Amino acid sequence: MTDTLAPASGTAQDPEIPQERSIVTAIPGPKSQELHERRKAVVPVGVHSALPVYIERAHGAIVVDVDGNRFIDLGGGIGVTTVGHTVDTVVDAAREQLGQVFHTLFTITPYESYVRVAEKLAEHTPGDFAKKTVLVNSGAEAVENGVKIARKHTGRNGVAVLDHAYHGRTNLTMAMNYKAAPYATGFGPFAGDVYRAPNSYPYHDGLTGEQAAARTIGYLEKTVGASDLACLVVEPVQGEGGFIVPADGYLPALQEWCTANGVVFIADEIQSGMARTGAWFASEHFGLVPDLVLSAKGIAGGLPLAGVTGRAEIMDSAQPGGLGGTFGGNPVAAAASVAVFEHIETTGLLAEAARIESTLRPELERLRSKHDIIGDVRGIGAMLAIELVQPGTHEPNPEAVNAISAAAAQRGVIVLTAGTYGNVLRFLPSLAISDELLLDAVGVLDEAFSAL
Repeated sequence: MTDTLAPASGTAQDPEIPQERSIVTAIPGPKSQELHERRKAVVPVGVHSALPVYIERAHGAIVVDVDGNRFIDLGGGIGVTTVGHTVDTVVDAAREQLGQVFHTLFTITPYESYVRVAEKLAEHTPGDFAKKTVLVNSGAEAVENGVKIARKHTGRNGVAVLDHAYHGRTNLTMAMNYKAAPYATGFGPFAGDVYRAPNSYPYHDGLTGEQAAARTIGYLEKTVGASDLACLVVEPVQGEGGFIVPADGYLPALQEWCTANGVVFIADEIQSGMARTGAWFASEHFGLVPDLVLSAKGIAGGLPLAGVTGRAEIMDSAQPGGLGGTFGGNPVAAAASVAVFEHIETTGLLAEAARIESTLRPELERLRSKHDIIGDVRGIGAMLAIELVQPGTHEPNPEAVNAISAAAAQRGVIVLTAGTYGNVLRFLPSLAISDELLLDAVGVLDEAFSAL
C-alpha cells in the first residue's frame, strides 16, 4: 500500500527524506513488530508508546520508521521539534559542540553556551526588567525549581494550580496535575501544600474572563489564603488538559491578584513557548508579564534542556549551591538551543505559526460543520485542537478520539490525543510543515471521521 503526496515547495528538504506521506507496509510493519517484541522483554509497561512504530530518521515535518513508512508528524514529539526535525543549523551547532566538549558541569567549570541561552531567554521572555535563568533537564524539573525558588523568595509554602493542569511526573508535579490516571495512580504519597482552583474553560463553563477569575480568586482566598501562598502556576494555554484557551481577561486578572498579594505568578510555557503560538511565549497573547517563565520542549530542537527564567531579585533568592544539577544546561544541548533561538530569529518562524493557524483552523472548522461529534475547535498558532463529544451534547467522546488517531496512523498521519477525559485531538506540527502537508493530513482525518 502506498499513499503519497508530491513534495511541497518551500519545505525543508532532505534528499533522502521527501516531504511527503508514504505508507508501504502494514502499520506497524514487520521490523517495528520485531523491535516491539525485543522492547517488551527489557522496557517496563509503564513506558507506554501510543503508536508502536519505531522511527529511524526524520527531517522537516516527516518521520520515517524502520520499515520505510513516511508519516506526517502533527505531534512533534509533543511540541519539541517546533523548528522541524534535524534542522541543519541546529544539527551543525550540536555536532560542533560534540567535537569540543561534552560535559564539565556548569556549577564546577562553566562555559559560554549556558550563558548564551540565559541571555536569549532574558531577551525573549515577556518583561523589560532584569532577568536571570537556571537551566535544567526537563519540563518537570523546571516546574520543581520554579516552585522551589518561589517558596524561597516568599517564605511561604502553598502552591496553587488550576483544574485540568498538567505539570509533570515527578513527585511534586504529580501532586500538581489535575488528572491522576495514568500519571499518579499508585505512586503516592504526594507532596503537600498544593491547592487546585477552578480554571477558565469557555466551551464548558460559559463564563467571561472576569467571572472565571472571580471564581478562581475566591476559591484561593477561601481555601488557602493569599498570605500562605508562594506561587500560582498556570499554563497560558493548557497542554495535556486539552489546549484550553482561557476567556479574555482571565489570566491578567489572576496576575493582578498575585502581584497585589505578593504571590509569585509562574507561567508554565513548557508546551506553549518557543514560537509555538506565533509569539515567543504564549503569555504575550494575553498581555501577561510573569514573574517566572518555565521553558522546555522546543527550546533545544529535541535535545534535553529546560529553564526557569524570572525577575533577577526572585531568582537570586536561592543561596549559592541551591540550584543546579549534574546535566542541567549540558554544553551540547545549550549549543543546540542557541541555534534554535537564532533559527527562529532569522527565518521568520513566528509568522509561520500564524500561517499554520490560517490554513489548519478553517479546515478543522470545516470538519466540525461536517461531523457532529466535533464540539469545539480551539487553540492559537500551531497549537490547535478539536474536542470530540457525543452528538448534540458536551459529553466527552474518547472512543471516537482513539478510533480517529488509530485510523490516521494507518494512513501515515501522527496525531496526538489529550484532554482530561481523553476526548481531544491536538495538533502540534513543526513550523516547517507546508500547507500541502497540512491539507493532506486533514483529508486523512476527514476520511477517518466519515468511516466512524
